[in-house]
Amino acid sequence: MPDSAAAPVILGTTGPFPHSVLAERHPAIIRQVRDAFPYGPEQHHALDELLHNCTEGVIEPLPAPDRWHDWGLDTYVGQSWFDVPWLWSESYFYRRLLDAVGYFGPGPWQGVDPFRPFKLAELDAKETDEELAALDALGDDPDRSLLHGSLWGNRADLGFRLSAADSGEAVAALVADDSAALWPLLDGGTLCLVADNAGRELVPDLLLIAHLLDTGRIARAVLHIKPYPYYVSDATTADVVDALRRLTAAPGAAARHGRTLWSAMADGRLTVRAHPFSCAPLPYAEMPGDLRAEFAAAALTVFKGDLNYRRLVGDRLWSPTTPFADVTAWFPGPVAALRTLKSDVVTGLSADTEAALDAAEGQRWRTAGTHALIQVNPRPSVAT
Repeated sequence: MPDSAAAPVILGTTGPFPHSVLAERHPAIIRQVRDAFPYGPEQHHALDELLHNCTEGVIEPLPAPDRWHDWGLDTYVGQSWFDVPWLWSESYFYRRLLDAVGYFGPGPWQGVDPFRPFKLAELDAKETDEELAALDALGDDPDRSLLHGSLWGNRADLGFRLSAADSGEAVAALVADDSAALWPLLDGGTLCLVADNAGRELVPDLLLIAHLLDTGRIARAVLHIKPYPYYVSDATTADVVDALRRLTAAPGAAARHGRTLWSAMADGRLTVRAHPFSCAPLPYAEMPGDLRAEFAAAALTVFKGDLNYRRLVGDRLWSPTTPFADVTAWFPGPVAALRTLKSDVVTGLSADTEAALDAAEGQRWRTAGTHALIQVNPRPSVAT
């Protein structure tokens, strides 16, 4: 394992990007949520209090009992949001936001996803129609096209249109590509896919699963989603259902894949899992034993997206040349990351790649979402 002491945990004060999320992005999200629903005075008052607290106040207790008391809350109560680990304070924001709008009830707003209008708007966008239509002409390498579709998420049209002859933009933006090591791991066993966003990112994730089931590369898939709304667009069970309905209602190959998934859920080849730890403000190295055992039994576990990457490798300022295999050596089985870069955390790059990116863009390449990586640690499972 690398020396984590040389890679400090990222705080809200660690550079301009984490600070901007806490000071600017979170207040903007509060305003968007306020405008998305006809909330009453109670919710408006709670949102006003959260807006003040998250920018000028300190970490406050949650009603007991709550899992957050086991996830570090008692340690951080009374501290500034900016002075605690950034991963923790970001996650705490969304927990507090759900409280403010009455998501956990009791009351009429219990269970109402405050981000649902944004998710549905993206799922219903004309760009989704275009991406699904592109499935009818994937070309000679559907494995690669669907993998890149899942990787790029909201830029999935790039992935779907990739071919051996026309791959310039997306491939040029890959800062690491271990995809050749990924395919041999899919040996007819179980794939665990830890999903990231709903909408136009979840759709290509589901299409990749459908393809792997249809081709026999996997016998079963477990799709790990969030047990409640999280980080604006993270996928929940309702979002999976919405995406499946979108697919089955589409024409052509999209509908065929949708029927494959619908059938797979009915017979157990596709399972949706909403483990409480999926919303924990902690790295996956601290996951509970039942989740560790599930990942250990899989032929491959794939972590999607930026937040899951931060939780997989640790939300630290690693040197970008720190080997991915080293920071995931603790994982109980073969593991892969499909991630578009949207934060400062990155590992597994060559020194030449890091130098070229820094020379061309400064630090912007780490956070702009214009670069991506496919990283694989294929080592066999170890005893836990």
